Amino acid sequence: MSVEIKVYGTEQLCASCVNLPSAKETAEWLQAAISRKYGNDSVRIVYKDFQQPETEDDKSWAKRIVEEDLWYPLVVISGEIVGEGNPKLKDIYAKLEELGVPPLDEAK
Repeated sequence: MSVEIKVYGTEQLCASCVNLPSAKETAEWLQAAISRKYGNDSVRIVYKDFQQPETEDDKSWAKRIVEEDLWYPLVVISGEIVGEGNPKLKDIYAKLEELGVPPLDEAK
């Protein structure tokens, strides 16, 4: 089983996020944290610049970020917002486990 986590953001930090890491840095941090807990095979982190959407799904999220004034980085798993602005690992881990992704120590 493989789950894709999309991290939406842009190069420019949002006004409320000045002291937080950029969306790209958040994606890199998530990649490191999640690979330690779940390995590299079951979860894939993808950074998406919402100002340059590539797919219809990306365009839909980009529109929501702007229209709903969502904070970014916006972390989306299986079409559900799991983190906004300053995502919490606990929430992301909970969603992954809800989707059936086993932590490495349980995968054996």
